[in-house]
Amino acid sequence: MDHNNKSEPKRKKLLRHFYQKSGLYIICVAVLFIGIGFLTTVSPAYRFSSNTITNWTSDLDSSIFLYLMRMENKGFEEAYPEDQEMPDISNMLFEMATNIKPSDTRSLLGQELPGFLTFQNEIIVAGEGTDYTNLPVESAPPLDEILKERDAVVEEEKNQEETDGDKKGPTTKDRNVVFIYNTHNRESFLPHLPDADNGDEAQHDEVNVGKVSERFADELETNGIGTKVDHTDIMHELNEQDLEYYESYQASREVVEEAFTGNDDLQYSFDVHRDSMKRGKTTKEIDGEDYARIMFVVGAKYEDYDNNLEIANELHKRIEETYPGLSRGVITKKGAGSNGIYNQDLSPNAMLMEIGGIENNLDELYRTADAVADIFSDYYWDAEKVDADE
Repeated sequence: MDHNNKSEPKRKKLLRHFYQKSGLYIICVAVLFIGIGFLTTVSPAYRFSSNTITNWTSDLDSSIFLYLMRMENKGFEEAYPEDQEMPDISNMLFEMATNIKPSDTRSLLGQELPGFLTFQNEIIVAGEGTDYTNLPVESAPPLDEILKERDAVVEEEKNQEETDGDKKGPTTKDRNVVFIYNTHNRESFLPHLPDADNGDEAQHDEVNVGKVSERFADELETNGIGTKVDHTDIMHELNEQDLEYYESYQASREVVEEAFTGNDDLQYSFDVHRDSMKRGKTTKEIDGEDYARIMFVVGAKYEDYDNNLEIANELHKRIEETYPGLSRGVITKKGAGSNGIYNQDLSPNAMLMEIGGIENNLDELYRTADAVADIFSDYYWDAEKVDADE
């Protein structure tokens, strides 16, 4: 009898503990179902988009997702490296909540210090003198400043004497296989703008990177490569559509999509820009003549950018073999403060080139456009030969 009296409080304690845990489980299940119900019934405007989730998780270590899948599906056991330690879940949750990586101080400083977001870019191949202190800078002047009318001084352009009949070697005949455009089409150059004093004012509606694109295209045509140059005034389109400067790639995307739609001949695209760096970083003397240096930028915020990166690396390598020091290298961009895509997801052969800077003149830019066109032409015909042999 005494034993039963002693065990009675113990049973009550166990029952109370059971009810408490059961209540907690029921509350958790209820919250889960309410959350699912909210996410599936809420207005689409307030839902998390797949793009939002992608941006939220894009910088997380991919091994975390592999580890989580391994916990549910043993088929992933073999894919998970044996020497890989279990991911730190607390770090993962902290990164997702704050977008700060404890192991990378750039993720903290980049949020607080102006200009420090540049250090989130990654140098894939460093050209002569290239480091994280002199990577390309995308100036973002107010649209009103870009659209201002300015005087420009340009000497008579050098005419290329070659014509279609003078072309030697193979040609693409009447097929245009290269598409060239300028997202920041009014980027201009201070030597040709007598009334402009700084990089923000280096903008013009005619004397701009579009001329470099035309020169690049002319040399490609001379080498037998059919090329189409787009002359859309993207800055004007931004103004018409009431868009901001950072949405330039949204406007130029329509141009690229239209060019590639229904045109199976197009194989490559080039978006030509100029850097905001000063002359000392963007100029190289080769054989007694000044050239505007070039850098390749590859967006890394989309899947399958490896092919674009491979082409950029190969072109950098070939340029350096013939014109040492002309290429500043190859970088990828995907962090906060950068577009990270640059319309390169539309084609595995899409290039973005920064040619020269605000203090280069057209003669220097044209020399580089000719040089890069010759290098690319060799690359193109080598690739065509390989495809034909296969």
